[in-house]
Amino acid sequence: METEFTNLLIVVAIGFAAPFALGLAPGLRLPSIVLEIIAGILVGPSVLGWVELDQAVDVVAVLGLAFLLFLAGLEIDFNRLRGQLLRLAALGYVVSFAIAIAVALLLKAADLIETPLLVAIVLCATSLGVIIPVLKDSGQISSKFGQLVLGAGSIADFGAIILLSLFFTGEGGVGSTVILIVGLALLAVVIFVAVRGAESSRRISADLLRLQNTTAQIRVRAAMVLLVGFAAVAQTLGLEVILGTFIAGALLALVDRDEAMNHPDFRPKLNAIGFGVFIPAFFVTSGVRFDVDALFASSSALIMVPIFLTALIAVRGLPALLYRRFLPPAQVPVAALLQATSLPFIVAATAIGLDLGLLEQSESAALIAAGLLSVMIFPLAALTLLRRQGMAPAPRPSAPVVVVEEPQHAM
Repeated sequence: METEFTNLLIVVAIGFAAPFALGLAPGLRLPSIVLEIIAGILVGPSVLGWVELDQAVDVVAVLGLAFLLFLAGLEIDFNRLRGQLLRLAALGYVVSFAIAIAVALLLKAADLIETPLLVAIVLCATSLGVIIPVLKDSGQISSKFGQLVLGAGSIADFGAIILLSLFFTGEGGVGSTVILIVGLALLAVVIFVAVRGAESSRRISADLLRLQNTTAQIRVRAAMVLLVGFAAVAQTLGLEVILGTFIAGALLALVDRDEAMNHPDFRPKLNAIGFGVFIPAFFVTSGVRFDVDALFASSSALIMVPIFLTALIAVRGLPALLYRRFLPPAQVPVAALLQATSLPFIVAATAIGLDLGLLEQSESAALIAAGLLSVMIFPLAALTLLRRQGMAPAPRPSAPVVVVEEPQHAM
């Protein structure tokens, strides 16, 4: 069967044009995913109708979502998730989820949403890929403040994916889903032990070193086997693919900590594949799927956008008050703004909700619109507060804030 590449061409062209355009306007400090999604909306059926979701676009977009969660798992710094920081971040997420449940129940009582538990889980995530560049630009990524925000974001990402898988993507009940998730985690432990054992072999180590920068690109191929393998196992078990790819990334983060075995170009290569090829296609395609008519079909749908945006601040921002004994008071609102920044998980989770028939098109559109506003407003406001506190350099002409993943640190 002949494959049509015209739609895919437009999608990848937008993936190129969005960060390039932002690079020509360095004063416009927006994450490129904002332009990618907006451009996808414009070329999609809701506006210009230039792009249709054919097989080629769908396959690349699915791989983009898988890579997004894989690199998000790879971002987890297990060395930082310990001690008081771990306790604060974990407690903050528990409080976030409790607030999210209360907010979602209120929205359900007001007849604005259909599935309060799903909406609560969606509101609990934080976009690591957006806040990492902000912390780096401000020089705070290695500070106590930066470590706490990154730790809280890592737990929020992991917790949201686990909860989504636990309650909405298992084929059986919650009990059987827990067993399946534990089984997937045990598989990761077995692979971790096996890889660590293989690394002790001089012959295997020498072979990896010899092949890593040749056309074999053996480390990259191994990472792809890990990503696709866990995605396939998760799907076979009846779990959501994003859980498998996230665990695969976290497993790779653990395995790749061996200073004798790791390679400085390995993670940049994975970032290049993910953010250079597949992930932009996922966000552009998400824009193509965005139902503008559903958002503007009724006044209640439009009203939900500021409500969801406020809910993000309440759910992820209020728990930052727990950090008052750990951080200077002036840094607490900055942490709240960064934690409330969320979009990639919202896009991914709403897509799952639509597929399962748990979300209305208007709810999905309003949540994504609120996520777009959060990445446009909250990081910029946080960076402005940091500069007023003398914790960040003054703005200067530079590359825009693009959703990238730091090598040492992902809807």
